[in-house]
Parts: sequence; structure tokens; C-alpha cells
Amino acid sequence: MKILHTADWHLGKRLDRFSRLEEQILVMDEIVQIADEENVDLVLIAGDLFDNFNPGVEAVELFYKTLKRLSLNGKRPVIAISGNHDSPNLIDAPDPLARECGIILIGHPKATVRPFEMEHFKISKSVEGFIELELENHPFPVRILHTPFANEIRLKEYFGENKETELNAALAKHWRDTADEYCDEKGVNLLVTHLYMNKKGSPILEEPEGEKPIKIGNADLVFSDSIPSQIQYTALGHLHRFHNIGTDEKPVVYSSSPLCYSFSEAGQIKYISIIEAEPNKQVSFDKIALKNGRILERKTFDCVQKTVEWLQENPNSLVEITLESQTFLKAEERKQIYQAHNGIIYLIPKVKNQQFDENKLSEINLSQDIQTLFRDYFKSKNNGQEANEELINLFNEIASEKS
Repeated sequence: MKILHTADWHLGKRLDRFSRLEEQILVMDEIVQIADEENVDLVLIAGDLFDNFNPGVEAVELFYKTLKRLSLNGKRPVIAISGNHDSPNLIDAPDPLARECGIILIGHPKATVRPFEMEHFKISKSVEGFIELELENHPFPVRILHTPFANEIRLKEYFGENKETELNAALAKHWRDTADEYCDEKGVNLLVTHLYMNKKGSPILEEPEGEKPIKIGNADLVFSDSIPSQIQYTALGHLHRFHNIGTDEKPVVYSSSPLCYSFSEAGQIKYISIIEAEPNKQVSFDKIALKNGRILERKTFDCVQKTVEWLQENPNSLVEITLESQTFLKAEERKQIYQAHNGIIYLIPKVKNQQFDENKLSEINLSQDIQTLFRDYFKSKNNGQEANEELINLFNEIASEKS
């Protein structure tokens, strides 16, 4: 059996004022093409389907069209769970229509999916947090433990008030009891979840910039030793870099986001995971690099000319530029930089500072003229940096209008 694992689509996400929708359309098309070329039997999407609880019309349309294409109009089962960016009710809402296309949408932890049967597959068992599928042309079933993201309120509802100590134990017990009951050696056994999971004793994996954090201290950290021994592959969502925090024998995989969504991800290659599995045997999996999407670059320069030259040589990237200089950028310099490139997301001026003694400006002589007062105030707010003449002229212009 061949399975495609992807996650963290974040459809509708913007990078500051820049829409990523055109890139998302291309990378969704790429994922569909890979699924077809690899002839996969099943697709798992491990949460953060949208970027927020109220996605725009275009993002919702792209989501449904992509799922329909992935499902081959009902021939291939597609299972998508909600993540911490998703509204579980929004994910659940189209379930009656989705099932007509062989799409299984799961918004809430401990959900019980209503069984249904298609021409090419059927749900043969369904209990709280678990489904078993029987696929045409496969003599064995595939079992899937599913646990979408739960916020703090839902965690308390499902796992008790003391979630800090109970979360790992409650999840481990729920997964173990379900696996012991339904996951024998006669089928393929999988877990799909959107949680902050790590291997016990390993370094903490950093959440991407701009990501709604799941981990607060270690209260919401789930350890991979909670996964039942019967599970052959765990499909994770949440972290945007590809990681296998399990072993080659029992992979526990963050498949990565399909695009770089923050500058902390600059330079990362994005992947989907293709798993080959059969009962009672070690799975094999390959990560396939995704090619679509603009490159994110985080660069630092010390002069305007170098900045402009690099920007002109790299026209297809989205850029965060830090420009270090002795004085603040002038308006014409800023204009020159922005005219050199249409993908500048952030331009961060960084003034190289001399030593500055804050105590020298702890008392300001209010009897000074207004321009001197402004100069002192500006220095007090900018670590001793002098205001340049452009700023002084602008201040004088404003001051003269007020007088």
C-alpha cells in the first residue's frame, strides 16, 4: 500500500501584505501530480489546512478542489484532520458532501467518523478516534488512529483539568487501548495527529516564526513514546521543517509545510512523504522535494549599492533585508531599494552605534529651542543616534505648520 503524507498547507496565508495564493495553487497542483504519478492508495493531511479560523473564499475553494482531485472523484480515500490554525467546526461542516467524494474530514479529537462505503473502498470499522478502511485490490485493511489538535479548553474537556500532567498519559492510554483492540498484525497501522511531539530527551524543536504556538513550556509537549508499538508510521503536522523524530523502523514524521511561510524557514527545502507499507513489516518512506513557491531570503548588507545589486540579481525571491549603516536611510535610498525588487517584505534599517551613555540624556533642558529638544529626544529613543538632516528638515516643516 502506498500512502502520501502532507501537512501544514496554511491555505490563505499571507507574508505581511503579500498574498501566497498563486504559489499555493501551483504547489497544490504539484502535490496532486505527485499523488497520481506515484499511484498512491491513500492521502493523509495532518492539520493546519487553512491559516486561520475564517479563511477567505479563494482559500476554501482551493482546498475543496485540491481534495477532490486528490480523491480521484472518490476512488482514493483522503483523510484530513484539523490543526491549531483550523476551526474544527469549519472542517467538519462539509462532511456529508465530502464523503460523496471519498474525503474524510475530522475536526475534533475523539471524533467518531460515520461509516460509509464507496465503489472502491469503505470504512469497515469506526470508533472514537479510529477508523479502519478496506481498499479495493488490497487483501488487508489500513487502520488509522486520528487525533486532531485540541486547544486548552478542549484538552480539559477530553483529558481532565490537570492537562499538564495528564496529556501524555491520557493520549498514551487512549491510543494504546484503541491499538490493542483494533490494530493487529493483519493490517497496516497508522497514526495521524497535529500535536507538538518530540522524542524524550531530544533537543526542543523550534516552532516557526509566525506560527501560533502549541508548546507553552512543556505543558503541551507530547512525547513519541506515547505512540503504541503497533503503529508502523506516525504522520505529524505543526512543525514546518521535515523531521523524523522516530526511527527508521518506526518513523514519526513531520512532513513539512509545502511552502516557506516565514523567514525563519528561509533556505528550507519542502517535502511530502511517500510511504510504502504492508502488514507486520517495517515501512519504507521517501521524502519528495516540492519545487514550486518563491524562495525566501534573509540578507544583511552594509551599503545601499550592494543591496540593490543583490536584489537585481535575485528577482524571484521574497526578501527580508537588514541594512546596516552609520545613519538612517534617506527617502531616496529607500526608494532606490524598493524599485530594484518587487518582493521586499521587510526592510530593516540597523544603525551602527557608537557607545551611548543613557545617563547623559536622563535630564533634558526644556529651555532649549524646539529643534534642539527634538534632537535630544531622538537620541534618547535611538540609543544615541543623531537624527539626519532629512529628519530635521521634516521636523522643521511640521513645526512651522503648527506655529
